Order: sequence, then structure tokens, then C-alpha cells
Amino acid sequence: MTPKAAIRAEGERLLQAFVAAGAVPVETDILQPAGTLLDLYGEDIRARAYVTDDPLKGEMMLRPDFTVPVVQAHMAHGADPARYAYLGEVFRKQLRGSGRASEYLQVGYEVFDRASPEAADAEVFALFRDLLAGLNLRPVTGDIGILMAAVRGLDTSDRRKAALLRHAWRPTRFKALLDRFAGRAPVPQGRLALLDRLKAGSPAQLIEEAGVFVGIRSPDEIIARAEALVADAETPPIKAPEAALLYDLLSLEAPAAHALTHLRGITPMLPAIAPAVDRFARRLEALAAKGVDVATLAFEASHGRTALEYYDGFVFSFLADGLPPVASGGRYDALTAVLGDGAFIPAVGGVIRPGLVARLKGAT
Repeated sequence: MTPKAAIRAEGERLLQAFVAAGAVPVETDILQPAGTLLDLYGEDIRARAYVTDDPLKGEMMLRPDFTVPVVQAHMAHGADPARYAYLGEVFRKQLRGSGRASEYLQVGYEVFDRASPEAADAEVFALFRDLLAGLNLRPVTGDIGILMAAVRGLDTSDRRKAALLRHAWRPTRFKALLDRFAGRAPVPQGRLALLDRLKAGSPAQLIEEAGVFVGIRSPDEIIARAEALVADAETPPIKAPEAALLYDLLSLEAPAAHALTHLRGITPMLPAIAPAVDRFARRLEALAAKGVDVATLAFEASHGRTALEYYDGFVFSFLADGLPPVASGGRYDALTAVLGDGAFIPAVGGVIRPGLVARLKGAT
């Protein structure tokens, strides 16, 4: 086991490197209001975070990451542009037997800059590459923005598009929905039975026949949900060519330059992705200007879809066999608007786990 002092020293080294790159060091509270995180991520975050009750502040969470509190502080009184760095513990529940730590140090770098988002993407990635040089890590990149643009451009109902976007970070659930919406998988028997009952009478009648009212949803909410289920059942399947293109996109794995060529090739058939593909092209130019070989840089269109649910564009990781990601990050423009009450600034950042860096250094 790597001594804590060595891990802390590695974290301080990385923090000072971020400061030397122009970042302002910041700190955030370890206890964070649970309401904000639940609003952003939904109840799923409870399975991954430590939650406690405070008699004055209500539900609180041990800090699962730094990005949200850093964005909140920046949107309240930050400069434009701005760069921040931080070092501290984060807390995540882990699956039994995973061997992963539930408390560990994280050091990060965040960039808020509206002048050239693609240049900022390249800046963060190249800085991490340089700081992690010599550790034999495998860099992988992706772009969740392309997938989200493809979903928004589908010729289907807004409700179905919203469902797919909501589950973009749950690949298994996303594929199950896509299979059903595209007519490639049958509607579950339980849902069919429910639809038959809903069509047999009005939702209000069924609620009345059910007897004693149980649950926290109001009758109006139940009726709205029932009507939505019926409307969804009557929605035509996603057209086969569109569905095929989306499946193709989900499985795309190639060197970044080749991936761009492929995406350019399918854009005329899926025009909604054109702006996101243009941003991808500009990013590759910016990365090449930083000395990144985009002809060999790994690109996976589905990369980053199991991370916390605020990334909406460029994503990256630096990986080592048998370990969690040593470093990861990405773009989270929409999060700044949510936490800024409508104010918006493009933002990108990433984190490194000093404990894993120290461990790899000890193995070399």
C-alpha cells in the first residue's frame, strides 16, 4: 500500500503544476448540500454518495467530486476567463468486492473560457498528458455531444428523445430503450398488460376502482403518466436508417483522425450532428497544435457514458491496466447554465488521482 504521505506529496506536486499553468487554488466544503446534487443527477447519486442528515441544513453529502461546488462558486463571483485548481478528498461508495477505495485524494484543473472552447479542451488534455508522461498510460477520448446531437435530431417524439438523453450515461438502459423505440425489441409483457388496462377505461376510473389511494404521487400526476404511456405506445418506431446510424455511432471506435472521416461520411444522413462534428474537427486541430498525434489518439464515441452525468462534449481518460482511471475529465457547458441561473460560460476540466500516480511510480 502506498503511504499516505507519498500520495499527499504527489498531490501537492500536481497542484503546484496546475498553479504554474495559471490556475488559482481553491477549496470547497467537504459536506455539500444533497439537494443540489440530487437535482442534477436524480436519486441515482444516493447509491454512490454518503448521505447524512443535519438538523439545520437538512440532507448533506460527503463531497463526491469537486466540479459542482467549483462551478457554483465561479458562477456566483468568478472572473472570465478563469482557471482553478484544487486538492482534497472525495468519497464514493463502491461495490462489494471491487477493491476500489471509497475515500481518496483528487487533484483537479478547471477552465472557464468562452474565447475558444476547443483550444481549452486541448489545453487541459495536453497538460494532463505532460504531467502523466512516463507512466505508460493509455489515453482515450470521446465526445458525448455528438451522441446527444444525434438523439436530438431523431424523427421521433420529444418524450422519446428526452428518455434517451436522460439515460445517455446508462449504456445498458439506453440501448434497451433504443431497441424498443426502434422496434428491435418487444414491449415488455408487464407494460403491455398495463396499456391494455389503461385503454379499457380512463385513468381516473382506474384510480377510483383501485380503492384506497397509496403513494406520494397525486392523482393528477398518475393520470399524466398514464396518458404519456398510452401516447408513447402509439408513437411510430424510429425509422430503420436513423436507428442504424445511431447504432453505428454508439459502436464507433477508431483513431481520432479516422473517426472524424467516418463522422463526416455519415453527417449528410444525420445532419443534426454537423455542428458537433465541426467542433470535433476544430478540437483535433487544437490537439495537433499541442503536439498530440491525432492519427493514433484513441476515440470512442461511447467513452465517458458511465461517469457523473454532467459531461456534454469532449471527454477523456488516461488508463492503466487493472486500475480505475488514473485521470479523467471533459466538457460540461450545460452545467454552468444550470448552476448559474441561466448565466452560461463554456467550461472544461479534469481530475487526477495522486494515489494511483504514486502507485504507478512505485512500480517503475
